[in-house]
Amino acid sequence: MAPKPLTSFHEIEAEWEGVLTSSPVNTVFLTPQWQEVWWDTFGDGKDMAGFYIPSNDGPDANRVDGIASLTISGDTLSFVGNQETVDYNDFMVRPGHETDFYQALLTSLEDRQWDVMRLDSLVENSPTLTHLPDLARQHGYSVEIEKEDTASGIELPSSWDEYLAILSKKDRHELRRKFRRLETVPNWKWYAVTGEQQVMSRLEDFLRLMKQSSEAKEEYMTEEHERFFNNMARRMSQMGLLRLYFLELEGKPVATSLCFDYASSRLLYNSGYDLDYGYYSVGLLLNALCLREAIEQGIGYFDFLRGSETYKQHLGGKQHDLYQMVVRRN
Repeated sequence: MAPKPLTSFHEIEAEWEGVLTSSPVNTVFLTPQWQEVWWDTFGDGKDMAGFYIPSNDGPDANRVDGIASLTISGDTLSFVGNQETVDYNDFMVRPGHETDFYQALLTSLEDRQWDVMRLDSLVENSPTLTHLPDLARQHGYSVEIEKEDTASGIELPSSWDEYLAILSKKDRHELRRKFRRLETVPNWKWYAVTGEQQVMSRLEDFLRLMKQSSEAKEEYMTEEHERFFNNMARRMSQMGLLRLYFLELEGKPVATSLCFDYASSRLLYNSGYDLDYGYYSVGLLLNALCLREAIEQGIGYFDFLRGSETYKQHLGGKQHDLYQMVVRRN
């Protein structure tokens, strides 16, 4: 069936969620709700340029087999989302429909005014990396693929003791030592807040600790990014996907982590801590506690997401590469 233009994030919301959960690149960043929040915050000056492919007539007539959530600005096409706010991005395609989808993508480009299609944040096993380059070259386009960044995560075992056994001897010793030091502080505690009202009432604490923890994070948290975090946290907590963690010492929050529970994974999206309490490794230990809770809850994977920060490796994260593909008219 011919592609249909994607004009909103609501018109095929149920079908969108169906194709996303069937896709090998299923991630919270590709949900229609996340994409809508991103568009409402950063969409000025851009136009929607995406499409979706309905199934052929028959028993699956109301199904969608592929979605291209694209935007165009000037002569450049790109995914909805950007590297600063979205860790993984891609087209959503049901397995078995890749050739038809990518052919439809390339056909749709013939009728558009564009010079560059920039596809960021593709994971190593992305169907786009497998199927699109050769097809695009056959259509006369040039294709460049380069490493964009790294991300990391860990398959979670069934118990904390098994997890500790996975770590290197040095990392295991250091983690235990840091926990013993923390436990010398009387009345320390950690907890998660969930639900829209609770999360929004504590988001200012999260933002303050995030900005406090490094100059880079303070610079990152512009007024526009802060608006995005507010809108995103509200929407994700309404959906029951967001868990906002705090570690308290001496009766005040000194570390925070914002996580999503999605598709049998816990995703650590961002975090921060009070530098005055760095001696107690409060940032790393809160992330370790989030991970321990994920094990106790039977979650299968802990995703540290984008970035090569050393604490991720100390907590057992295995790195994988993210790629950027650039398709150009010759």
